[in-house]
Amino acid sequence: MKKFNFKIRGNKYNVELNNIDGNIAEIEVNGSKYEVEIEKEVKVSKTPKLIRSKIIPTGVSAKAKTSKPSDRKGTGGIKAPLPGTILEMKVKVGDEVNVGDTLLIMEAMKMENEIKADKTGKIVDVKVNAGDSVLEGENLVEIGS
Repeated sequence: MKKFNFKIRGNKYNVELNNIDGNIAEIEVNGSKYEVEIEKEVKVSKTPKLIRSKIIPTGVSAKAKTSKPSDRKGTGGIKAPLPGTILEMKVKVGDEVNVGDTLLIMEAMKMENEIKADKTGKIVDVKVNAGDSVLEGENLVEIGS
């Protein structure tokens, strides 16, 4: 594991630290193996876990009710799925879009991603421009009925 060279009262010692389990260390001194107890408690650092918040699809709330396909819908926002940079805008305010139409192209994690409409309607508001940097969950485009 780790090797150390000590000089104690003129004598040289080659020490190899093989393993540490709790406060017991297995070491080898000049070829002889020993188990020694460490007086200080060894602090174990824990790697933090990455916890992402749940992403709710646009236009859907926690208590969403099902409606008829013919019912008119309200305004819905298209959010950035990842942090990135807007490369190209494909729509402008007033454009009519259908489900699946490409609204903009965004670079995220060195890949170009097409951000598509999740509902049919008219573009009410465009919140970003080409060249803008956006964070995950940031509103990009508002689609109204």
